[in-house]
Amino acid sequence: MSSSTAAIASHGTRNYVIVTLAYWGFTLTDGALRMLVLLHFFQLGYSPFTLAFLFLLYEAAGIGANLIGGWLATRFGIARMLAVGLGTQVAGFLMLSAVSPDWAAAVSVAWVVAAQGVCGVAKDLTKTASKSAIKLTAGDASGRLFRWVAFFTGSKNAMKGVGFFLGGLLLEALGFRGALWVMAAALALILVGVVLSLPPLMGRAKASRSAKELFAKSRGVNLLAVARFFLFGARDVWFVVGLPVFLYASGWTFTMVGGFLALWTIGYGVIQAAAPALVRRSEDGLSAEVPAARAWSLALAAVPAVLAMMMVTGVPRADVFVPVGLCVFGLMFAVNSSIHSYLVLAYAGSEKAAEDVGFYYAANAAGRFGGILLSGLLYGWGGLTACLTSAGAMLTVCWAFTLAFPSHRPHAAAP
Repeated sequence: MSSSTAAIASHGTRNYVIVTLAYWGFTLTDGALRMLVLLHFFQLGYSPFTLAFLFLLYEAAGIGANLIGGWLATRFGIARMLAVGLGTQVAGFLMLSAVSPDWAAAVSVAWVVAAQGVCGVAKDLTKTASKSAIKLTAGDASGRLFRWVAFFTGSKNAMKGVGFFLGGLLLEALGFRGALWVMAAALALILVGVVLSLPPLMGRAKASRSAKELFAKSRGVNLLAVARFFLFGARDVWFVVGLPVFLYASGWTFTMVGGFLALWTIGYGVIQAAAPALVRRSEDGLSAEVPAARAWSLALAAVPAVLAMMMVTGVPRADVFVPVGLCVFGLMFAVNSSIHSYLVLAYAGSEKAAEDVGFYYAANAAGRFGGILLSGLLYGWGGLTACLTSAGAMLTVCWAFTLAFPSHRPHAAAP
């Protein structure tokens, strides 16, 4: 390796580390926010459907934020959009901290939904910029892209799990408003670090000039986006409202519920980071990875279907076997998610990777939006059994779309 090549590789590694650390900090506070809102407003007597409604704009805003965020990151640079995302999250925290228990219920709900919408925009601007930075910093080294994507995705989800625990801890120690102020201050420090550490024009390229050009992605990206929609809808249909309410209604305490969700998410992140060791690699980057996506998605679809059937038959101690079964779900889901996160960058073009990633994560956000809405509706109608049945159906559709994934790239080199 020449000295110039080594310098470029070292610079790419430095930027990758900075982006990863910044996103860790963001994800830690984002996970804490989810638990703060869920527990605080459940204590105030909000119904499961209302709790789901509080998160709807958070996910809906992410659909547009991912699409426009990818375009903006290409137009103005990844580092600038990362800074904008962090700053928007600080604004969302401060807005949410202004809610008062003296307000009428309808006003409180509207204010919280709006503030959650701001945080949803922040999350997806930050995520799109960060994931796009990996495509840029990994370069063309064989195998590096999958390893870096897997570590980034897995570690940030582990941080989200820690954030769930942190949210409950801060809520008890500082209260709702005090916790939000502390998190806003921490993110402001991270924002300053990003601005001072990353080149502002990193990843800047010629952006799409029309909506037609922006949405005309490759066949691989389009199919992957649809599969991602159903994959994440199948998780959130039971994870966001159904499971926490089911466990609490079964006698679990808030601490036990929050602890389980935190451990589940941390374990999910650890498995994501280890995914390259569980998936056979190919020289071209697709011929082995695409069949792996098909096999893992089919295996995942069976888990919620089996759990739903067990609940229908009346197996005793559902509050025990369901969490155990969902840990198996988490392991398989983590590998599926990691393969998808790799494939979108493998399919993405080099110049407009941010737009491809933004389009893909817009589908991710749309899936979560649908899953959250169904979680509240289905739990009220048929309990956790209905949520798990819906998850199995969505994962079956996800698997069907993986059958059409392209398994070669005739005009691109392997990552």
